[in-house]
Amino acid sequence: MEVREYDLPGVKTYDLKLIPDERGFFSEALRRDWKEFLGGDEIVQANVSFSYPGIIRAWHRHLRGQVDYFLVLQGAMKICAYDDREDSPDTRGKLVEVISSSHKPQVVRIPGTYWHGTKAVSSEPSLLVYFTTRLYDYQNPDEERRPWNDCAIIDPKTGEPFDWNRPPHK
Repeated sequence: MEVREYDLPGVKTYDLKLIPDERGFFSEALRRDWKEFLGGDEIVQANVSFSYPGIIRAWHRHLRGQVDYFLVLQGAMKICAYDDREDSPDTRGKLVEVISSSHKPQVVRIPGTYWHGTKAVSSEPSLLVYFTTRLYDYQNPDEERRPWNDCAIIDPKTGEPFDWNRPPHK
């Protein structure tokens, strides 16, 4: 198993193994025995999100320990995580961007304590299935939100407010 770790602790990706045959392909999406990737996490809910091209779904976080696992099934998405916690001197102000695509399936792990969000970056709609380690509580949701274009989220590459629409080649 090849797990890639990023600058924010707990943000990881795992490339899925596709097993092709004359009908198409098969792949395992998540297994509880993938300890190197999941650690002690236990998946308790699966959700599906469909986004038209260019749609941004950001920013939010979960403060009660939820971890999200994103798997893009169709199209491509930019998946971002940002740490602005006062008690994170080593990672405060860090931002991670992962481009995930149906052409190279991978699972992206995002600890919920980081602000996170997605943007559909393909010319076709994106279909995302995501798994969570906590059930959604309808009466008391574990979700804190801020605007997708919040100027307080700084892109460490530019020193400017993060721009979801910045061309990738600049």
